[in-house]
Amino acid sequence: MSAGEGLRPHLGWLKDPGHFIALGAGTGLARVAPGTFGSLLGVAVYLALPPLNAAAAVAVVGLMILIGVPICGRTARALGVHDHPAIVWDEVTGVVLTLVCGSGTWFSVGLGFLLFRIFDIWKPWPVRWADRRIGGGAGVMLDDLLAAAYAAMGLVLFEYISYS
Repeated sequence: MSAGEGLRPHLGWLKDPGHFIALGAGTGLARVAPGTFGSLLGVAVYLALPPLNAAAAVAVVGLMILIGVPICGRTARALGVHDHPAIVWDEVTGVVLTLVCGSGTWFSVGLGFLLFRIFDIWKPWPVRWADRRIGGGAGVMLDDLLAAAYAAMGLVLFEYISYS
């Protein structure tokens, strides 16, 4: 099945706590650009966090991944599509991963969001490879985590060059 096939989730899906999380509190139900809306939720999650040291940032992102793998896999099975566009917890997690690597300024948050969206849509190697080859909840999460790694590297490099 392609990403456009399978069931179309609706507001009723949000009654299930696992689907609620996988569908990004409903942001994944957007008819247009659900990944972008899920990414904006990721920005909100990041902004709601207190300032984090490196260990706390790793713990938060690690917890988001541990939650995401089974929940995204379960929702993907229920929808009948490996990585349905409505599943956006992977984007939420990817944006948070990107942003915890930056300085936390408004410019950094905006640039991190933009870089993540570019790499998530473009899917350079190995992002596209992971998207196509790895199944289940791990596959749903992995391509966005790889896109986040590219975005975080770009953000860190930009900030390093800008602040030197």
